[in-house]
Amino acid sequence: MVELTLPKNSKITKGKTWPKPEGTKNLREFKVYRWSPDDGANPRLDTFYVDLDDCGPMVLDALLWIKNKVDATLTLRRSCREGICGSCAMNIDGTNTLACTKGMDDIDGAVKIYPLPHMPVVKDLVPDLSLFYAQHRYIEPWLKTVSPEPAKEWRQSHEDRAKLDGLYECILCACCSTACPSYWWNGERYLGPAALLQAYRWIADSRDETRGERLDGLEDPFRLYRCHTIMNCTQTCPKGLNPAKAIAEIKQLMVERQM
Repeated sequence: MVELTLPKNSKITKGKTWPKPEGTKNLREFKVYRWSPDDGANPRLDTFYVDLDDCGPMVLDALLWIKNKVDATLTLRRSCREGICGSCAMNIDGTNTLACTKGMDDIDGAVKIYPLPHMPVVKDLVPDLSLFYAQHRYIEPWLKTVSPEPAKEWRQSHEDRAKLDGLYECILCACCSTACPSYWWNGERYLGPAALLQAYRWIADSRDETRGERLDGLEDPFRLYRCHTIMNCTQTCPKGLNPAKAIAEIKQLMVERQM
């Protein structure tokens, strides 16, 4: 039997319980993952109590309330607060999602918040997405053509444009890739659901003229075929997209060009 030994500082310990706000009754308990590369200590779960009468309804509202009024050292990413930028992706109540669109009322009991799973942590709720973005660059997410550039624009029919629906809306939040067991174990070689969804978005674009070249770049035992249709990616996507379907379409194109 294989015996696995975790690093000494990998175990999550019980952290600090911060005082409840005085004179408040409408409180919500939050347990938040904390880790800093500067102190060498184990990661921990800190407990906070948020005054709901002084806070917005979303999980991100509560995190910002904590940062502004309790512990300014709490570190997280956020930008648009409208489910558009993908910056505030994290694991909330056991599911990868966006903190800005996850309502506190959708969660029973204490709200437990961790960074996206199976990614190196920069600090607290901030994962290192360097590899994730490098994989996105690999699929060359831009229109590639060989024909002379038109005077005004590359034209596209309404029918061909409709084929991109469910693909272009990806916000690169990484919720899908970090929910995928195949990506956990083969992340350095398997491109993952997000990158492959983006790859298919350009393969399916009628204006792009390099489909063969794009498929050649994915023809590899790991880049594409580590997908085992577990469907975690589709279940967790906060935008309601279906990366598993896009990956299946790429596999189908691979088969068709061999026939």
